[in-house]
Amino acid sequence: MRHKAVIFDLGGVVLDSPLHAIARFERDSGIPAGFVNRVVMSTGPTGAWSRLERGELRVEAWIPAFERDCAEAGQRLSAARMMDEIRKASEPRPRMLAAIRAIRAQGLRVGALTNNWVADEPSDNRLGQELRSMFDSFVESALVGLRKPDPRIYQHACQQLSVAPSESIFLDDIGANLKAARALGMHTIKVDTPEQALAELEAALEFPLDERASA
Repeated sequence: MRHKAVIFDLGGVVLDSPLHAIARFERDSGIPAGFVNRVVMSTGPTGAWSRLERGELRVEAWIPAFERDCAEAGQRLSAARMMDEIRKASEPRPRMLAAIRAIRAQGLRVGALTNNWVADEPSDNRLGQELRSMFDSFVESALVGLRKPDPRIYQHACQQLSVAPSESIFLDDIGANLKAARALGMHTIKVDTPEQALAELEAALEFPLDERASA
């Protein structure tokens, strides 16, 4: 078997998509569709969103900073309310959790690689310990100071799993993140739906990704 590890993005892959939550927020707030993403992309590495995901800003400081970025782009919005919508939407996808268990049952390593932020709650961030325990390695942008699509964060994730990029499969729902991973030699799968992504992953791994895999 060529592949030794599978690395999963979280939001939009293992968890419900934050992009869907943002789209609902835009619609409910009367904001043009795709506005938030355009602000994130146009402000680039120095923008509030990127700084949040590199751990340079906590959520409390990010809220006014991101609202300024949006105001400069022509829209006023409540970043705090948008963040609440994202948090409420972060529910695990049962089929993805079953696939992770099946992959580990076959002896492969499984990693998480997520662009996230440091929560304001002192006890822990927004991801539960139960979810973390499913992975052999858990790489968070806000803790390592790098964010996708920086090639260094993919290399770090592979090092944590003791595999070469060419020995790994990476699943993400954002094309730019997959492009960077593919350039390093990783086998990539774009997640449009859990069903589509898992079918592609089964084909790449050549074993079933449900209870049959560990039977």
